Amino acid sequence: MNNKQILGALAMDLKRVALGYFRGSNSMAEKFYVEALKRREELDDKKLKPYLKKYLNELDVLEKKEKMRAAEDALLYSTIFQNAAISE
Repeated sequence: MNNKQILGALAMDLKRVALGYFRGSNSMAEKFYVEALKRREELDDKKLKPYLKKYLNELDVLEKKEKMRAAEDALLYSTIFQNAAISE
């Protein structure tokens, strides 16, 4: 897969993380968080813009945040990565 497809899949995983936390389904959110981290490893970092690398690095601390804050951040990152997938 190319970066565009991977970013789109990562965006969907993060959207599911946000939905899981908002709905109180922490197990679902954690499952998709692990999937999002796997997607991140599939990306070719050399072809990414610096702002995307910054947000990808911030995914590591997502699970350490309070659940509602993590949900908000996951939704924000989802939108950023989805926009990047569309525009690249």
